[in-house]
Amino acid sequence: MRMTRDSPPLVRVAGVARDFDVSRPWLNRVLERAPRQLLRAVDDVSFEVRRGETLALVGESGCGKSTVARLIVGLYAPSAGRVEFDGVDLASPEAAGRRRGMQMIFQDPFASLNPRWRVRDIVAEPIRVLGLAAGEAEVAARVAELLRQVGLVPEDGEKYPHEFSGGQRQRISIARALSGNPQFLVCDEPTSALDVSVQAQILNLMTDLQERLGLTYLFISHNLAVVSHVADRVGVMYLGRLVEIADAEALFARPLHPYTRMLLDAIPDLEMSGKARTPVSGEVPNPLDPPTGCAFHPRCPHADARCRSERPQPLPVGTTVVACHIAEALGDGNRPARAKP
Repeated sequence: MRMTRDSPPLVRVAGVARDFDVSRPWLNRVLERAPRQLLRAVDDVSFEVRRGETLALVGESGCGKSTVARLIVGLYAPSAGRVEFDGVDLASPEAAGRRRGMQMIFQDPFASLNPRWRVRDIVAEPIRVLGLAAGEAEVAARVAELLRQVGLVPEDGEKYPHEFSGGQRQRISIARALSGNPQFLVCDEPTSALDVSVQAQILNLMTDLQERLGLTYLFISHNLAVVSHVADRVGVMYLGRLVEIADAEALFARPLHPYTRMLLDAIPDLEMSGKARTPVSGEVPNPLDPPTGCAFHPRCPHADARCRSERPQPLPVGTTVVACHIAEALGDGNRPARAKP
């Protein structure tokens, strides 16, 4: 484990929400006398990321995990709530220079790299913009060092992104993210566009860099098998809400929220244990018209009248925080622990 439970939080997300205006054009609304439509992509999400740890956010596509990542790094402004980095609210004037302490690794390395720039210029751009080197000779030396850190050679700096494989392009993206000397990296599904064998190489590289450089990660993924190998803690999102957050070992051994259990049941059982599994059924509700009460109740096999009428609040159950009315009944030990994938 790269951190302890007593490690101070580097990032704190408090009650963050984000609305997107998806209304029809103004003239259409006037003629049809239709109101504006707001889509709440993130709804009252709160969590902390401790120094030196990897917190993973998981969930189905459209659950809001990538929106949370963009809210943290400042690509979106929150509609409500606040994001703190190293104890400073990032919306305050005092935070003007704090954002340089965080960087983002995007899902598609080819789309996030400028195809007209050589690799040396792509990696050097943050160094030049942030003034981290005294001259071009120092910039070149720093670029060469970064390329070596991610498993490339300095001569690769003369090439263009299209001359590399997908895994190598992601290594370039990691080198660019590290060139600004960040403390915190937001990794938005950094391995989902790669082959399985290459995924393992990138994950091993990221783990090694974290240990050597003391980095803190927010790891966004829909692949729980990947998350089980890299995360210290895991947060599960559904329809813009954080429904469960726990230490990775506890969550994979005994998940409490029904949605988390169904996500784990969707992982192929390589041991062919024969245990009964409940796959996630049904469709994700329309976020423009979310269900009342618990957002998961239309798909939950345990839902009751309270689930349909009352929104659950985050509740500590042991070391886990879960938003579910029946979490205590489901987590009382009657069901056998699930083996870690």
